[in-house]
Amino acid sequence: MKIAIPVKDENLNFFPNAGHTPKFAVYTMTGSGMFKSFNLDEIKQNPRNDIDHTNPEAEHACNHSHDDAEHIEQHNKMGRVLKECDYIVVEKACKNTARSFTSEGIKLVKYNGDSFESTKILNELSSKFV
Repeated sequence: MKIAIPVKDENLNFFPNAGHTPKFAVYTMTGSGMFKSFNLDEIKQNPRNDIDHTNPEAEHACNHSHDDAEHIEQHNKMGRVLKECDYIVVEKACKNTARSFTSEGIKLVKYNGDSFESTKILNELSSKFV
């Protein structure tokens, strides 16, 4: 089973806004119950080119009032780049971001905790991955 988590960089710190994250860390979950473990497979660049990846914390307003085809396509790129994943962990995701994942069969798992360590978050949420 594969799980994606939005991260800021190679330090694998969780990035709360899934649609604006610079990168996605993709993990494979093995084992079951208390023996579940998460192994990092790869780090993928967010394929959107309509956001500033060099300044990810900057506010970027998605104007969903006019959902034009190009804007939606920018979101859809994320779902396609993660299409081998079963789940993605999110704190925030706009409707187009959520749709980009669900249209590829990727289930969203909400994280509301305080940790920024991706492996700690995955272990906290491990019961949600079935």
